[in-house]
Amino acid sequence: MLWQRLLTALALIPLVVAGILYLDTGALAIVLGVIVLLGAYEMGRLANLQSLFALGVFIVAMAVLLWLAWRFLLPDHVVSVQWILAIWWVLMTVVLVARRSELLRVATVRPSIILLGALVLLTAWVSITTLHASSPHGPALVLYLFVLIWVADSGAYFAGRAFGRRKLSPYVSPGKTWAGAGGAIAGAVISALFLGLSGTVGTASLPTVVALSVLVTAVSIGGDLWESRLKREAGVKDSGQLLPGHGGVLDRIDSLLAAAPVFALGAGLIGLSA
Repeated sequence: MLWQRLLTALALIPLVVAGILYLDTGALAIVLGVIVLLGAYEMGRLANLQSLFALGVFIVAMAVLLWLAWRFLLPDHVVSVQWILAIWWVLMTVVLVARRSELLRVATVRPSIILLGALVLLTAWVSITTLHASSPHGPALVLYLFVLIWVADSGAYFAGRAFGRRKLSPYVSPGKTWAGAGGAIAGAVISALFLGLSGTVGTASLPTVVALSVLVTAVSIGGDLWESRLKREAGVKDSGQLLPGHGGVLDRIDSLLAAAPVFALGAGLIGLSA
């Protein structure tokens, strides 16, 4: 229900903002790591891992990967992985929007989703933490990434409710419309203009900031569609029930999982994090 969504958002948003701006990168990495592990549990369920033992092994493996990435992953490696995931997310967004066939229920364990889900979760976590530590403006840029997603989601919701007629991807997520996507893009442009006025854009020009924000928003829609695909193939409505009115953790971070590596990579390329 809408009132549950609003209450949950009102409770969580101040905590998220405070964590991004006032925690050091190490502490933020731990908090985000807990969220990633909750998301890994839900990802395991969507991949049809039924036993608690199998889910536990997956979560422990995910925790080990987070630690290894924190201790040993070099900046050049981070950028390489971000390029791979950014290209994959762009292609996946196009494929899911273009899909015009039914998604079939999958009842067996899906190793590909386990591996891909681990990579997606890990890359988003690494992208956010490295961006946070990238420069004095790092925390502000991470906050902008979150605000960009929030504004885009709100723009999509209200534009879709008011003007939505033509479905964006009817076989993957019937509730999404082209009008909603347009509302999300409009929100991205407005967000980018405010960021340009804030004086925290480094050496980036305003047109490149707008272009990056639009691209990140478009890809974030792909992240939402990808999770919708996983849920439909798993035969569930939500990834979990942890957040009243929102569903599970993945239901809240699906857009961010796609947006984080694209934004972090783009911020470095255009000088936003300089």
